[in-house]
Amino acid sequence: MAFEGLSSKLQNVFKNLRGKGRLSEKDVRDAMREIRLALLEADVNFKIVKEFIAAVTEKAVGESVMNSLTPGQQVIKIVNDELIELMGAAQSKLTFSSDPPTVFMLAGLQGAGKTTACGKIAAQLRKQGKKPLLAACDVYRPAAVKQLQVVGGNYSIPVFEMGTAASPVEIARKSVAYAELHQNDVVIIDTAGRLHIDDELMDELKDIKAAVKPQEILLVVDAMTGQDAVNVAEAFNSQIGVDGIIISKLDGDTRGGAALSVRKITGKPIKFAGMGEKIEDLEPFFPDRMASRILGMGDVLSLIEKAQEAFDENEAAEMERKFRKNEFDLDDFLNQMQQIKKMGPLKNILGMIPGMGQALPQNAEIDEGALKHVEAIIQSMTKRERRDPDILNGSRKKRIAAGSGCTIQEVNGLLKRFDDMKRMMKQFTGGGKGKKGMFKLPF
Repeated sequence: MAFEGLSSKLQNVFKNLRGKGRLSEKDVRDAMREIRLALLEADVNFKIVKEFIAAVTEKAVGESVMNSLTPGQQVIKIVNDELIELMGAAQSKLTFSSDPPTVFMLAGLQGAGKTTACGKIAAQLRKQGKKPLLAACDVYRPAAVKQLQVVGGNYSIPVFEMGTAASPVEIARKSVAYAELHQNDVVIIDTAGRLHIDDELMDELKDIKAAVKPQEILLVVDAMTGQDAVNVAEAFNSQIGVDGIIISKLDGDTRGGAALSVRKITGKPIKFAGMGEKIEDLEPFFPDRMASRILGMGDVLSLIEKAQEAFDENEAAEMERKFRKNEFDLDDFLNQMQQIKKMGPLKNILGMIPGMGQALPQNAEIDEGALKHVEAIIQSMTKRERRDPDILNGSRKKRIAAGSGCTIQEVNGLLKRFDDMKRMMKQFTGGGKGKKGMFKLPF
């Protein structure tokens, strides 16, 4: 999970601060020393750490904080505000040309995730009513054109390509002409990368930029490479000019130093963060929400947005009715579980729930495979058994266990959890005495 190590260390520091009725200047400086070490261990740029700690300390030792009734909370708020400022203060959205097609040019080193990002951005823009076209300008990497075609095919996005014999500049120029002819209002250019920065790569990117005059150049950097990602961003920005940054693979980076350094070093906003494999896992980057996740305070807004995308409104209303009437069965349970899976990796979802970050042990592994076992168990039942689990006797459970590749104990465990959930929901949705109207289900 992104920022897992940093988040855990910061939460320990804040726990100590909250435990003190009053704070001395020594308490604050001791806390800042711990935060400084945590940021350095997270691979945040040394100069940025130094400036960050100085800014927080200056505000935290002020009279208004030291003499307040909740000094610990005040210090946490200052850290939160400074983190938001460090990552860009406000969300930076893509901009569009007043004279279509809008051209977005993606650049970055080989393996950073440019091609995948092209497809995800195109798919998201299509959901917004745009008509995107992908342009295959990487003619060097083996099967790069084919990969973009596969990515485009997955999202039903057309791909403009001229094979590997044409020059990338020619392909880019003709892709824009093709888009004008076929009413594509967005062109996303997938450029070639290298294992390292070289003059040949930069010259080619400069030539493409001059040929198509992109609305924005988006640099894709791999969060897993830490400070190298920041150095790459600085080099690309100085040579070709970058308008925004996409941080890929942030879900696999427990440190997060790139996300906390790259904006400050380059002065360019982070526009997207890659948090998984699905389209929606390339998330718009909100500095305030990311700061909240880092500090273990969750990210309720993003969680709500993901739920709204995953859950059909009519199905949600019907599910609530079933809960209230105590008609919720195992088919409904399976449907809800499959909807939740659409929201992304469970560990990321749990990290958006306030307080859940502290509850999960550091480096804890969430067993996504357990959901598959539950699905297999329910799908091994007959329709009658799903509607009325009370009829499940020993022989039926034995058949279900054999059909799902699970044990009878696992079948019993699922049934118990299902009963517990129904009992809890009955209590909260008015079935329990005196509880009516206390709780409205979010799905």
